[in-house]
Amino acid sequence: MSTDAGAGRRRRVSIRDYITDGSLAALCDELSALTGASVQLRDERGELIDNEGGLLIRGDAVEDPVEVPLLVEGARIGSLVMTGWAGDNADYQHTRSILALLGRAASELCADVSELRGRVKELGVLERLSSLLVGGGDPADVLKAAFGSALEVLGLDAGSLVLLPEDADGIARSNDESELVVSASSGLSDEWLESGTPLSRNRVFDRHALDGEVVVSEDLLADPRVIEPQRCVRENLRSFIGAGLVVRGRPIGVMRLYSRTVRTFSEADRRLLRSIGQQGAAAVEQARLVESRARSRRVKRQLRLAGAVQARMLPTMLPATPGLQIAARCEPSSELGGDFFDVFERGGRVVVLIGDVVGKGIAAALLMSAVRATLRAYLEQVDDLSRVMAMANDAMCRDSQPNEFATVWLGLIDPGTGAMTYCSAGHDPPFVVRDVASGAARIEELHGEGLVLGVQQDEEFPSRAVELHEGDVLFAYTDGVTDAASFDRQRYGRARLHAGVLEHLGRDASATASRVLDQTMWHVRAFSGLADRADDETAVVVRVGARAAERV
Repeated sequence: MSTDAGAGRRRRVSIRDYITDGSLAALCDELSALTGASVQLRDERGELIDNEGGLLIRGDAVEDPVEVPLLVEGARIGSLVMTGWAGDNADYQHTRSILALLGRAASELCADVSELRGRVKELGVLERLSSLLVGGGDPADVLKAAFGSALEVLGLDAGSLVLLPEDADGIARSNDESELVVSASSGLSDEWLESGTPLSRNRVFDRHALDGEVVVSEDLLADPRVIEPQRCVRENLRSFIGAGLVVRGRPIGVMRLYSRTVRTFSEADRRLLRSIGQQGAAAVEQARLVESRARSRRVKRQLRLAGAVQARMLPTMLPATPGLQIAARCEPSSELGGDFFDVFERGGRVVVLIGDVVGKGIAAALLMSAVRATLRAYLEQVDDLSRVMAMANDAMCRDSQPNEFATVWLGLIDPGTGAMTYCSAGHDPPFVVRDVASGAARIEELHGEGLVLGVQQDEEFPSRAVELHEGDVLFAYTDGVTDAASFDRQRYGRARLHAGVLEHLGRDASATASRVLDQTMWHVRAFSGLADRADDETAVVVRVGARAAERV
């Protein structure tokens, strides 16, 4: 199939485009000699073709002709015409059957040639677009090439390629398409391109195209689906064909092409436009995937940097307080965690702080930093733990969302006397292991009564007091430790934590705080196996009676 040079549209398809060696005309001549009738091959305009493939000027008038049309995809490309029969009726019927079979064979041959030519043309276009894709071409260039190829091979006059927003999951039914972005266009005025009015009612053309159809309107002026036919008149558009750009069911855009004359679109036309649309969609998807991966790498890098900053906010050196051994560890489940701890000296006493904010990720990390900094600032100014906790709660209620809260446990230890005051805001109760040296160690949990921070203003957080004796082990932790799960989804639980600490101290009654912490965290990991850590795991261990402080 070919196009008129510079015309921008196809000329009519003819039998002369397919059988050019005169063989079919020669068959007609032989049939004429056998029957005595005149059997002629004519083109789509009714002009006679001789057996050299050229035109014979014999005049067009025939009397009582028998005509067999030659068709390709429903389009008439020529005909076989028989006139001047002089034989008997039986031979006449037999000859008509031969003529019909010859016409059918010729049509099938031409249809095969048309199919082959269409496939070759399609492969040529797709090969060109694929080379751009493989070569890492700019997606805008690939889309323009796809759009230009569609106009060229289909012999159309105008069109546009529009893209949906990247996060769109479909196209609206409203008669407004202002959200679309024109990626390529040709032969259309600025007024047409900038208009927010779609071509079809409820944007049915685009919606069907994005459902995988190739949408056709052979006469826009007579199509009831068109909103304003007069717009088409002013733009000099008469026929339309459109296809969606869709990748794995996700809509990306629509290619809209127009002819300035009434046009019939073949199945080959539809198939070709669908293939071009798929290649264009692949280009956009590839570009978005590359950008998404680059964006993901940037986010991961930022998360790693933020995680490093967050880790530096936790103490790396614990107080070297005579009479106390202190060890602490925080193992986040991702780059950014919501757990925190702090241990520092204040006025000759040691502050032990451990907490857990709701959620994970960036939001939890930011909230964790704020809560820890707020508590530490108040602890530098106020001795009363209940008041510190109440002030932090009021600040958090004022500055956070209703679904943002934190659990906190706060202890203040006098290393000289062993007296400890503590206060809890909804945190899992730490415990003290007593009578370790006696061989009959026991667990004493340190329960508190306060609500979590950030839920209700003016909440009260009662403090309590206990005595720590030489050899006692204080173990504070977050719920990530007890919520650790095995492959069969069994929870580690508080009972296993208590039993694990007692078992280790039973084997080594003089174990240091660091040793107790290491063994306990190892026991949790052994229970979980290779299962992913579902939550941050944080613990602080204080043992009374030692003289050397330990590193984290």
